[in-house]
Formats: sequence, C-alpha cells, structure tokens
Amino acid sequence: MNSKLDKIKKLTHRLSGKDKKPVCAAVILAAGSSVRMGNDKILARLGEIPVLARTLRPFQDSDYVQEIVVVTSAEKLVEVTELCREYNFGKVSKVVTGGKTRAESALTGVSEVSGDADLIAVHDGARPLVTGELIRRTVEAAAQKYAAVPAIRSTDTLKTAGEDGAIIGSVDRNSTWRIQTPQVFKADLIKGALTKAMKQGLPLTDDSSAMEVLGVTTYIVEGEEENIKLTRPLDLLLAAAILKDRRERNADRAGL
Repeated sequence: MNSKLDKIKKLTHRLSGKDKKPVCAAVILAAGSSVRMGNDKILARLGEIPVLARTLRPFQDSDYVQEIVVVTSAEKLVEVTELCREYNFGKVSKVVTGGKTRAESALTGVSEVSGDADLIAVHDGARPLVTGELIRRTVEAAAQKYAAVPAIRSTDTLKTAGEDGAIIGSVDRNSTWRIQTPQVFKADLIKGALTKAMKQGLPLTDDSSAMEVLGVTTYIVEGEEENIKLTRPLDLLLAAAILKDRRERNADRAGL
C-alpha cells in the first residue's frame, strides 16, 4: 500500500514540474585578442582539434543546455561559423561579433539568446577542459539561487603591493577564491546587470562582477582544477597533458 502511495506521490511531483531539469542557454566568449598567447588561442589545435571545438563539445552534449550563442571577432566570424558546422554543433543558434571589451561581448551574447531562456551560462571560449559535470552543478545551483559561479580556493600566499612593487599587506587566502566559468545566472538578471555596468563604464573582468552592480548575491559552487583558462603558450602544454591523463584514466576504467 505504501509502495503504491509513494509511486503516486512521485508521479504528482513530476507532473507539478518540481522534478523538471533546469535548462539554459550558453554564451561562449571567443572574441579575445590572444595577445599574451602570441597567436590565436581559440583556433589553436589541442590534440588535433581546435580549442573552441573542445570548449563547445561539453555544452553541445549537456542535457542542461538548450542553445548556444558564440561571440567572436569580426575577423574570425566566418572561420568560427564554419567550425560549428564542421563539428556538427547543432545547438549553436548564432555566431555573432563581439565588442571591444569582455563586458561588451558578454552583453552582445546574452542579448542574442532566445527570449524563452530562463538561465544563461557565460563561458570563456579559452576554457576547453570544462566538463559536463561542472556545467550541471552550476546550472542547478543557479536555478535555485539565481546566480552561481564555479571557483576553487586559493592555495598560494597572497599579497597586495603598490605600483612600485613594494608589498603593502597580506590577503587571507581562506576567504579568497579563484573564479572560473561557466557562470550561470537568471536570464533577466544578467541582461540587466551587464546593461547597467556598460552604461556606467565599469571595467568588468567577469560577469559576477556585473551582478554586484545590481546588488544580487552570487553563490560559489565547487570548481575543477583542470578547468584552466588558456592564456599563455605554457597553458596549451598543460592542457594537452591533462587531456592525455584523462584518456589514460578512461582507458583504465574501460579495462576494469
């Protein structure tokens, strides 16, 4: 009797929409200049596959993502569009030209997302090692709390210094986090936050900073050490090593 009642409760729960899996649109920012890399990091090869293709794949495969908008530079617009077709990224609805700053590109991207999107994930195109598990955790957290970002704790000793290089003081690393992407927000909130930040001319380095302008609290979810951002040539070597290790771990599991 109890078993039958439990089944009825579970069915009612699903029909009420409480069991509905949160889904969102993803905005991939791939318009950077790659100055510190020395060449185009977005289209560079990582294990014979372009970095951007590796970045897009987990979003394409995720059940939590229904649409992808790619923001790139005018110079790379055709090449990035062709890449999306070549690798069959069917969720990519648009490839658009970004602005002069990250904030401008982010605002362009979120503005191009379909109007029915409830959540928007903003992700660096130069983070090709993001996993579907990290996407899931961050989307689910944002669905409950409106704004969520992945982060890992700082392990280094942190100092503040003046322009002359003289150390001014220390920073408590126990309360310091290294912020990653994807950063996921309620769609209307991130659109409003980026619009307001742009009007005020604020120099944003990430999208959670825009939420602070609105006074919206952003919550941290556990990030991943392997979710590195490609900034310098050494990062490509590190990413290649991580990919190699992943393949070996997967092969070991398959052999069990």
